[in-house]
Amino acid sequence: MRVTFWGAAQTVTGSKHLLTGRAGALLLDCGLFQGRRLEAEARNRALPFDAASVDALLLSHAHIDHSGAIPFLARQGFTGAIHATAATVDLCRAMLLDAAHIQAKDAEFLNRHQRGPRGRRVEPLYTPEDVERALGQFVPHAYEETFEPLERTRVTFHEAGHIPGSASVEIRWNENGRSGSLVYTGDLGRPDRPILRDPAPLPRADYLVTEGTYGGQHHPDERSLQEALEHVMLDALERGGRVVIPAFAVGRTQEVVHALDQLFLAARVPEMPIYIDSPLAADVQEIVAHHPEVYDDETIAALRRGEDPLGLRRITLVRQADDSRALNDKPGTFVTISASGMCEGGRILHHLQHTVDDPRNTVMIVGYQAESTLGRRLVERREEVRILGELHPLRARVEVLNGFSAHADHDALVAQAKSCGAAKGCAIVHADLERAQALRAALPSQAGVRIPCEGESWELR
Repeated sequence: MRVTFWGAAQTVTGSKHLLTGRAGALLLDCGLFQGRRLEAEARNRALPFDAASVDALLLSHAHIDHSGAIPFLARQGFTGAIHATAATVDLCRAMLLDAAHIQAKDAEFLNRHQRGPRGRRVEPLYTPEDVERALGQFVPHAYEETFEPLERTRVTFHEAGHIPGSASVEIRWNENGRSGSLVYTGDLGRPDRPILRDPAPLPRADYLVTEGTYGGQHHPDERSLQEALEHVMLDALERGGRVVIPAFAVGRTQEVVHALDQLFLAARVPEMPIYIDSPLAADVQEIVAHHPEVYDDETIAALRRGEDPLGLRRITLVRQADDSRALNDKPGTFVTISASGMCEGGRILHHLQHTVDDPRNTVMIVGYQAESTLGRRLVERREEVRILGELHPLRARVEVLNGFSAHADHDALVAQAKSCGAAKGCAIVHADLERAQALRAALPSQAGVRIPCEGESWELR
């Protein structure tokens, strides 16, 4: 058995890990690479392996950097089953169709303004028809249900606590009379956060492939996060500008709304309008409502009492494009939350176009921004940023609140790795090199902890 790392190797995007053995080939996640437009186009249009050679896909969760290349994989010849939790299956229907729609709109805009590479016509990576065909290959599973995607290969999904439906993946096999096991974390969530269930301890296994996004870094506690958010909101009110928040439609958006709701209820910040400008976010609210298994006990109890623990009464969902554009002319202080979370596509780009050059405005970053994304350039507070092909001076205030991150921090990652044991070795993925090195330094048996390069294979003996 071997695993080859074809994505999210020394970077945090484009997760693809291919596990191959005598029984066949299992792909762990199939995400889009997000970064510079030309590099992303080249990477996402060239699979590093034969799609038809993959027998089945194990999907950890619905975020686009883990699931977004699935329709392209199927378009290139993959015909196997796509295994995921039931909530992930339902979320992928909405998210992948939304991704296809965004690609079509972005291509239309770039072609209309002749901004394709070297003047060439831009084509979407896949269409809604491609998505619908791929959706027919999804197979839902409950947490803790064991199934066999290949002969003599057993898989179980465990709660990862990252977003609704997220799972760590336990794989056990028997090959040539010898048994082996591997756990792939996907993206691990944080314990003791509101709304979602805590991540389950990882099961014991021979090998571990773990994410390391926040290796060496620690998240602030809930009180510090609330104080930081309060400061940002009061400052925005004083300056009379808007607050624009790029956020993933699944998970992050709901946590930000919940935190704002808590500030309003405590009268620490005057109430202000909150617009969720994402048809996808509206769909997500309805989908997650049908999956109570993702909520923690406190949230379920509040819902049963008829309360509003998610703060949904506060928000205005914006579906129509005309209503979205109208926000750009709205005066005063209000909050707009829009996808994508790394500012690489979708309506957030148009809001940023109308926000970044005014020093009264605030851009609030609430999640990890991959290298070379627009979100990273905002975090770095560049003097100018390019949005939809045009340069804009960055005069708006940029506030970074990593306390909203849905990823485990350093201590939680170390605790999960120790839970797994992984006596035969561990690989750190989904992390920039500096973060991966910091995590490796804290793990036992450093000689057995690797930070793979893209295309590197690991023999599992």
